[in-house]
Amino acid sequence: MIIGMIEVQMHFPSAGSLKAKRQLLKSLKDRVRNKFNVSVAEIDGQDLWQRGTLGIAIIATDKAFANSVLSKVSDLVNTQPEIVITDIRMEWL
Repeated sequence: MIIGMIEVQMHFPSAGSLKAKRQLLKSLKDRVRNKFNVSVAEIDGQDLWQRGTLGIAIIATDKAFANSVLSKVSDLVNTQPEIVITDIRMEWL
């Protein structure tokens, strides 16, 4: 069993309130969850207007498959025009 995780730190320059940031995050989380069947949660920065961190995880039997899925997730997150990615870290268990 392989567990792959990525931590994505983000900046939301257009968010003027927590509500605006949460709308952007909810849309992104739903898109990632529905397209890739992975677990997604906001893990840091819940009370900050313009910063947040998502944790995304997958459990698989094959590391190559998990790596492929997490790479595609990372690519999707990077294509969001209203979100600036400040850091992405990948870990394996």
